[in-house]
Amino acid sequence: MRESEDPCQAREVLGMVGDKWSLLIVRHLSEGPRRFTELKRGVDGISQRMLTVTLRGLERDGIITRTVLNVMPPHVSYELTAMGKTLREAAAPLLAWSIAHLAHIDAARSAYDARPGTSPA
Repeated sequence: MRESEDPCQAREVLGMVGDKWSLLIVRHLSEGPRRFTELKRGVDGISQRMLTVTLRGLERDGIITRTVLNVMPPHVSYELTAMGKTLREAAAPLLAWSIAHLAHIDAARSAYDARPGTSPA
């Protein structure tokens, strides 16, 4: 194994892309560049602070680019990089699976929570 293939680094990257918000943001950016407010409206439940933190992390990791146009008021937009587009392609089946199984997961959770001696996580 090469030094650049350190499993600890891979775990760090998987943690970043597998967090609660990153893949949802990548999915919204798959439609093209978006402004902060468009992303905030499009990613249900994300706070302004968490959107900012997640966008910075994705930019730092080379998944998205941030472009600032010098107009009044400043126009900031976010867009997937070439690497971000490959992440979108890799994550698309997982996102589709999640959507397709939402009802089954909700039913399983309800059944589990209704059993004696269990409580919601």
